[in-house]
Amino acid sequence: MPVVGFINAASAENYKRQVATFLKGLAQNGYVDGQNVKVEYRWAEGQYDQMPALIAELLGRPSAVIPVSGSTAAAQAAMAATRTIPIVFVIGADPVKFGLVASLNRPGGNVTGVSFLVNLLVAKQLGLLHELIPGARNFGFLVNPNNPNAESDTNNARLAADALDRQIVVVKARTREDIDHAFTRLTQERANALLISADPLFNSSREQLAAVAARHTLPAMFNSREFALAGGLLSYGPDQADAFREAGTYVGRILGGEKPSELPVVQPTKFELVINVKTAKSLGLNVPPLLLARADEVVE
Repeated sequence: MPVVGFINAASAENYKRQVATFLKGLAQNGYVDGQNVKVEYRWAEGQYDQMPALIAELLGRPSAVIPVSGSTAAAQAAMAATRTIPIVFVIGADPVKFGLVASLNRPGGNVTGVSFLVNLLVAKQLGLLHELIPGARNFGFLVNPNNPNAESDTNNARLAADALDRQIVVVKARTREDIDHAFTRLTQERANALLISADPLFNSSREQLAAVAARHTLPAMFNSREFALAGGLLSYGPDQADAFREAGTYVGRILGGEKPSELPVVQPTKFELVINVKTAKSLGLNVPPLLLARADEVVE
């Protein structure tokens, strides 16, 4: 059976729903794991330096197709490792900007996939956070400096804060231990609310982030519904499960003989606003009715 080498920069525990929809997309093209294809999984647990070794393992299987997800760094590491084996990425950044494809319509080479633009939603996310807490004057922004998108995300956050005539405090975390220190600094800087950037470390630390935000009584905005379900205040971002289904579809099409160079990069059309009203109440916040009415999902 052909081997599909699935690699993700985060952890398996936090990607159960996405893996399920990936397998669904694969099955839509006639490939069922364990029957006529074998899916091998590797998880980096937010450790960027583990990526090359994990990809080398999958190349040694050998893998017929390598779907990579969780970070731009994972896709870059896969591309650096092979220019022949097809790669299907699921990332939040612009794949053209980072040299993964020649263009969205004509990727060229051995790489294509899904770009769900979560790294381009910083201004929208900050705007929603401001709508929920209009009195907040000082926003925090948590970013992992190891992420290839860190600089552009930070610039976008600064520009968005300037447009709202608000201050922003940028704090950094490379490890789970750094997260606690970052929140301590946010408290010292008197941040009124927090926007957390998209990163595999943070995806693997959802419960920790929700808990420490509650402990510091700091309203926080996240990038996917899983954070809100884990106790975070609210999230706004693309439907990641659907993005992984699209990736599974592309893997199936490539196994069927199509070339990644001829498969356009897929971009999302659906974005989800999820609000956890239980968390809002615990923070003493009243969610504006108009914002609540726009929510795609409300967690009671």
